[in-house]
Amino acid sequence: MSQELNNKKIAILVADGFEQVELTKPKQAFEEAGAQAHIISPNSDKVQGWNHFDKADFFSVDVPLDNANPADYDALLLPGGVANPDQLRTQDKAVQFVKSFFDADKPVAAICHGPWILVEVDAVKGRIVTSWPSLQTDLKNAGASWVDREVVEDNGLVTSRNPDDIPAFNAKAIELFAKQTVAN
Repeated sequence: MSQELNNKKIAILVADGFEQVELTKPKQAFEEAGAQAHIISPNSDKVQGWNHFDKADFFSVDVPLDNANPADYDALLLPGGVANPDQLRTQDKAVQFVKSFFDADKPVAAICHGPWILVEVDAVKGRIVTSWPSLQTDLKNAGASWVDREVVEDNGLVTSRNPDDIPAFNAKAIELFAKQTVAN
């Protein structure tokens, strides 16, 4: 087992409707690399994943968003799913939580529709990003240079397009997260 992320704490911010595999596969990879990964949600007890258009499994919330302190985490994962980031970007606490990672120069990884919330925190201006294709206009309008690649890393932000990109996404996120100094 790799220990590239030994002692790192990774926040995974989700609302109901996240693309399940975009949480489970990265979380598994981060934990196998030695990290602790916590599911954080506006929901207090459980959150429901989706498999594209179909409801999927429920997951226990490790830390309700109301109790989550970004200073406790070294990095942030933002899974996709259409409903998930659309809900998060309308909630001030979620927006502030995400913004705090950028304000502290902590790495962030967002996949598929996950980058949608990055528009709300003004985190894509001047960056090269990728995403699910339907987000490209929103990201471009927010000042990003959108490209169609399986994974992009630009100035502490890793982005990917879809579940097929998860292996490359996980590898790039682990590489970036490993460089982060451990949070207190």
